[in-house]
Amino acid sequence: AAEWRVPPFSGEIRDGYLWGRGAIDMKDTVAVMLATARHFARTGTRPAREIVLAFLADEEAGGKFGAHWLVEHRPELFAGVTEAIGEGGGFSYALDDTRRLYPIENAQRGMAWMELTAAGRAGHGSSPNDENAVTDLAESLTRIGRHTFPVRLIEPVRALLAEAARLQGVDLDLDAEDLDAELAKLGHVADFMQVVLRNSANPTMFTAGYQTNVIPGRATARVDGRFLPGHEQELIDTIDALLLPSVSREWVNHDIAMETSFDGPLVDAMCAAVRAEDPDGHPVPYCNPGGTDAKAFTKLDIRCFGFKGLKLPHDLDYGRLFHGVDERVPLEGLRFGVRVMTRLWQDC
Repeated sequence: AAEWRVPPFSGEIRDGYLWGRGAIDMKDTVAVMLATARHFARTGTRPAREIVLAFLADEEAGGKFGAHWLVEHRPELFAGVTEAIGEGGGFSYALDDTRRLYPIENAQRGMAWMELTAAGRAGHGSSPNDENAVTDLAESLTRIGRHTFPVRLIEPVRALLAEAARLQGVDLDLDAEDLDAELAKLGHVADFMQVVLRNSANPTMFTAGYQTNVIPGRATARVDGRFLPGHEQELIDTIDALLLPSVSREWVNHDIAMETSFDGPLVDAMCAAVRAEDPDGHPVPYCNPGGTDAKAFTKLDIRCFGFKGLKLPHDLDYGRLFHGVDERVPLEGLRFGVRVMTRLWQDC
């Protein structure tokens, strides 16, 4: 909290922004939905179709006690629901000084959070030990953390890159052998998309020992693994190949990747709502590098999209604010979102 310019739980309004933890992940989406619902209730307006509003806890921890619980124990609450929109997309991304992409999520990477355990031989810290659990686990984590997975262009990613190239007037060959050189033609758009070009695995936690002069017989660590739709087994096989023989793994949270086609009346309505409010906006399909409650609702055969309708200032580094210091959302962006969502509910 000391690193923040405002108290992180104050909800302070300053300099045209609403500041606070969760402002963009994802209280902004909640605010837009609630404000739209309030407007419909106050004016007596009826949406074009029946809408179920679901506000759920536990998404950051995988949704075990939120969305997944409801899908497993109370699926009747969603009877007749064929499509869903939530967080994860529909925010603006500056293409240049005047034009913006609006990546609408229609895919997500899967979640593979795992715990690694190294079993070794306990001993005194002053003695040689070639079965040191800390050493074996550290080496395994280093191999995982420094590994670069191969590029796998799934359809939503390919479509976004192709549209960005068209808008920029760039001749782009997405089947080129040297894909990195091709993507470099897109400048900052390529940087924005790096996170969804491949699987990933990052060590995040390490626990071992209780005393400086004692070599522990056991060490554990956590790894955040993510996989693209259709590439789960590649992630698992790669992790297993990188682990030393003394290191085993088990799942902490293992959830699906998802993808739906970028078509149909709802997609058309989302795109139309954005274009109506921002003529320089260009909706495109998008793969969310993380995950949302959509993973649960997909199991009910509900087509899920990420769409918050948020217009952002070009100088705001939106991606770095997620779970970050000085998280904030522009007030005008929220007002824009309510206008977009109102159009969507009226037309979808």
